[in-house]
Amino acid sequence: MDLSTILGIAAAFGLMVLAILQGGSIMLFINIPSLIIVVGGTVGATFVNYPFADIMGTLSVIKKAFRNQVTSSSGRIEQLIRFAGKARKEGVLSLQSVIGEVDDPFFIKGLQMAVDGQEPDNLKEMLDKEIEYIEDRHGKGASILLSVGAYAPAMGMIGTLIGLVQMLQTMSDPSTIGPAMAVALLTTFYGAVIANTLCMPLAGKLKNRSASEVLDKTLVAEGMRSILQGENPRIIEQKLHAFVAPKERQSNFTKKG
Repeated sequence: MDLSTILGIAAAFGLMVLAILQGGSIMLFINIPSLIIVVGGTVGATFVNYPFADIMGTLSVIKKAFRNQVTSSSGRIEQLIRFAGKARKEGVLSLQSVIGEVDDPFFIKGLQMAVDGQEPDNLKEMLDKEIEYIEDRHGKGASILLSVGAYAPAMGMIGTLIGLVQMLQTMSDPSTIGPAMAVALLTTFYGAVIANTLCMPLAGKLKNRSASEVLDKTLVAEGMRSILQGENPRIIEQKLHAFVAPKERQSNFTKKG
């Protein structure tokens, strides 16, 4: 689990609830008509804008915001260099024995393709195409979340207008002013909370997670092509280090030396 995501959401809602309790009962901020307007309107607008399949697919993409399974770049490079040394000494077919050490389906696919005799450039092209699909899928998920983050405050504003209209029409009856004003204010509150504590932060996390995952898979694709081409592990390491920041570059050969 990604602790920062869990702590961030818990802190945002926890501090808001704490601040509310300092001024009165939390029940003052629970209004069913307001929730129906904001949540119902936001869900409806999202379904109008995006196909049903894309919205359902976003639910699985959102899970990545709560998981931290991306391998470190230095760890991935070290693994690739180790496999490169094995392939150089024992042949590409020897990589069949290391597939069980890998838990990433993308990496396993690359290793299996190499063992099956795929040409280096063809392997790289196929893996790059899969990376493009991953970027598109993750980008679509983040886009939907950003759209929800835009719709929620807009629906809150619509709810505010509804509440104001209801209040103005019943000004002669003071007992109706309070409920109408509650709808007017709480819809804006709900819309702002949904957008700024859930949708937009989660979209940002998905973009960061996607960038890390794409980098990891790019290292795998480039590394596997170099292994199939029979390049020296030192050369492969230098090539892969170009994809990561200087502070993350750790030479396996310096360690051994």
